[in-house]
Amino acid sequence: LAKKVIIGAMYGDLFMRVLYRVRPYEKEKGSANRLYQSWVEKCMKNIETGSMKEFKKNVYQIVKDFDELPLLDIKKPRVGLVGEILVKFLPAANNHLAELLESEGAEAVVPDLLDFLLYCFYNQNFKVEKLGFEKKKATTANLGIKALEWFRAPATKAFAASKHFTPPAKIQDLGKMASDIVSLGNQTGEGWFLTGEMLELIHSGAPNIVCTQPFACLPNHVVGKGVIKELRRRYPESNIVAIDFDPGASEVNQLNRLKLMLSTANKNLNK
Repeated sequence: LAKKVIIGAMYGDLFMRVLYRVRPYEKEKGSANRLYQSWVEKCMKNIETGSMKEFKKNVYQIVKDFDELPLLDIKKPRVGLVGEILVKFLPAANNHLAELLESEGAEAVVPDLLDFLLYCFYNQNFKVEKLGFEKKKATTANLGIKALEWFRAPATKAFAASKHFTPPAKIQDLGKMASDIVSLGNQTGEGWFLTGEMLELIHSGAPNIVCTQPFACLPNHVVGKGVIKELRRRYPESNIVAIDFDPGASEVNQLNRLKLMLSTANKNLNK
């Protein structure tokens, strides 16, 4: 069962990367969504069987198909989505933010869900080194990281060999980048991982970032907003906005803040 769940999560991350990367540039409207739908049923059958051989074959073919989709030769501002895990990934919770950004002439970039699981494993190393936890916890966690990276290896290799996609960063690299700004002991909620994701986006050509924040998630508000000033100081090209998403928040206010961020993004792109 665990194997099938991981395969399903891998497919989810894979489709987010390939679909969001090409859909804003498709020559034929709707072609990216049709290609996505054509693969969904095949992948669901693979999840049911749990076959790794079929999984690897599907991953390479999916990347190849999306890589060869006819695209327009234009540039659009790339906007990364980070924040609280539910609000970041669930369209119903963020008012379909990815689609909204595309309708406003941008490309949405969403980091993998798998990275959050790797973050949870990686945190055990700090707890063992600094907080006196048993060493076997770090050993088990690092084995977990290796296992998840083994599952992700086919996608990583396929992305590295493609024309339009880039492979995901290692959790160790995210931790190293984030540790210059916040302590790795900051592990409440998304903790230092939030900073690491922002840095990965900036380094990968998506300096425009929306930090999605839910109602009453204090750690997310403190860490998310707390690092923005330092990131802007270190990376003047960064264009970051924190937006609250909750039932009491005004959608008009959310849209206005997004439009202001996109206005700056387009100016920077033209420069």
